[in-house]
Amino acid sequence: MILLQAQHVARHFGADVLFENIYLEIQESSRIALVGRNGTGKSTLLKMIADIEQPDAGKIVKGKQVSIGYLAQNTGLTSERTIWDEMLTVFESVIQLERDLHTIEKQLGDPELLSNEELYHATLNRYDHIQNRFREENGFGYQAEIRSVLHGFRFYEADYTKHISQLSGGQKTRLALAKLLLEKKDLLILDEPTNHLDIETLSWLESYLQSYDGALLIVSHDRYFLDKVVNEVYEISRKKISHYKGNYSKYLDLKAAQLEQEWKEFEKQQGEIAKLEDFVSRNLVRASTTKRAQSRRKQLEKIDRIGKPQGDEKSAHFSFKAEKESGNAVLTLSNGAIGYDDTILSSPVNLDVRKYDSIALVGPNGIGKSTLLKSLIGQLPLIQGEKHIGTNVLLGYYDQEQSDLNSTKSVLAELWDDHSTTPEKDIRSILGSFLFSGEDVEKAVSSLSGGEKARLALAKLAMNKDNFLVLDEPTNHLDIDSKEVLENALIDFDGTLLFVSHDRYFINRIATTVVELSENGSTLYLGDYDYYLEKKAEQEELRLLAEAETVKKSKVELPPTIKANRETNKAEQKMLRQLTRRIESIESEMEVLETAITNYETQLIDPEIFGDHLRVQELNEEMTIAQEKLDNLVNEWEEKSLKLEELQ
Repeated sequence: MILLQAQHVARHFGADVLFENIYLEIQESSRIALVGRNGTGKSTLLKMIADIEQPDAGKIVKGKQVSIGYLAQNTGLTSERTIWDEMLTVFESVIQLERDLHTIEKQLGDPELLSNEELYHATLNRYDHIQNRFREENGFGYQAEIRSVLHGFRFYEADYTKHISQLSGGQKTRLALAKLLLEKKDLLILDEPTNHLDIETLSWLESYLQSYDGALLIVSHDRYFLDKVVNEVYEISRKKISHYKGNYSKYLDLKAAQLEQEWKEFEKQQGEIAKLEDFVSRNLVRASTTKRAQSRRKQLEKIDRIGKPQGDEKSAHFSFKAEKESGNAVLTLSNGAIGYDDTILSSPVNLDVRKYDSIALVGPNGIGKSTLLKSLIGQLPLIQGEKHIGTNVLLGYYDQEQSDLNSTKSVLAELWDDHSTTPEKDIRSILGSFLFSGEDVEKAVSSLSGGEKARLALAKLAMNKDNFLVLDEPTNHLDIDSKEVLENALIDFDGTLLFVSHDRYFINRIATTVVELSENGSTLYLGDYDYYLEKKAEQEELRLLAEAETVKKSKVELPPTIKANRETNKAEQKMLRQLTRRIESIESEMEVLETAITNYETQLIDPEIFGDHLRVQELNEEMTIAQEKLDNLVNEWEEKSLKLEELQ
């Protein structure tokens, strides 16, 4: 079933056209990526589809009952409630049904109601109807659902009582997305949902969206994410839209094949035209062949000429070159501890960076990846540890906040002031390679978009010609095309790289080594991101096998440390078994109680029992007790299930 269509939609700015004649169709199970360069109008089109803005031409057609959820870029949740109370607002209708059930349960025990057979029967039917709705709307499991989604976004039991107004911007953005997922709209429109998410949370979100019941329309610059989630792509380019079936990688293949076919058709037609024109020019003036030449000329005039394939829009083109080589030992850190004041985020951290290494630093948000980079370059002190920078190392740093850009300067001055001996035409040429041309170079830095600031910061970095680049989230704010240009420039870089990124595709292309940062310090993996994932999976499998082997050899005397670890593992395994058994027991008890409640309801509408008011009152009391037990068991089941999930 079609949920929504954009029909011949356009956005105009006076005589300028952002896009026009846009057609897009969303089915009830669609998984769509909307892609294109920064500035092509992706976010504008999303707002039109979400009914936040109106098109200048064309229309958006959707079903009357279609519900739409929309998350704008970097939108944070604004509320004075606690995290838990705000999530509960999604289920207000279910909570009201629960209140109604309890109210009717009390009424059913009222002697006056019992004496009125017709009213009692109507009340019982109403109770049955509400209870069915309560079950259909996940009345027994909505709290577990809230916990599961909050856990996926790295909010835990201890966070539930925190007031949203006290959270960071990134936390508010994650909560806005969590609430939107819980609302389960027919169509979910997400504009850059992967911002502020670490790799672990990204993986969870991918899995969640893969099983989402509604349709998805997503703008994202995360190619790994798009490959996992979408199965069709709409691309906005040169004010038009094109549609491709498949995930992002398939779209790239189809687009390349389409461009190749367009070139073949164009070149074939150009060859045919050249032959006709040559015949006409050679034979038009000759009396014996003039009629044939005129016929060929008419044939030329009737040809529907294919335009020259344009391919992609203009791309940035830049490179990083080292002015001189460093020594083989670029940077070492031994037994480091990072953090702020007396708070240690990660320890011990050990690094041994060698010339030409390309090292990706990964780990959850808040673990101190940016802090480590700032400690290495000297912006922050190490809490402990020994750092050594090697011979002839020229260190260049890219700050994800672009704090080294001066908002009061123009784009041109931002570069020229640092390289005053470089001719202006050379500065303009360099800026042109980063897509700043003409009047763009006179813009104030403060007026630039996030993507433009990122390109300007990269231009400054490229001009310094350092041989050791330390990059903190260099792909933030860049569109996919600019990311690919940056990747190619870094792959060709004749120096050393140490970088933090949440872009798994970027890590796979650039990294030769991955360093994972955790509370327990650093762990080295000699490979790209996919290799890192494989080794993590292997380590987890080996850990489980080792635990099983330890149980088999329980009679062997072990050293004190191993023995203590074994006891800890045994305790965890014991708790897992206890929780599993208790959950199974609770589920059995719930099934018995649900059957009993159904039997009570059946008896209460039995004509033979209906007239016995004392028996009816007894049954109502027994049913109320059973319902209370069931409610308590449901709460315990939710708590135990969440605990089991955390231990696993």
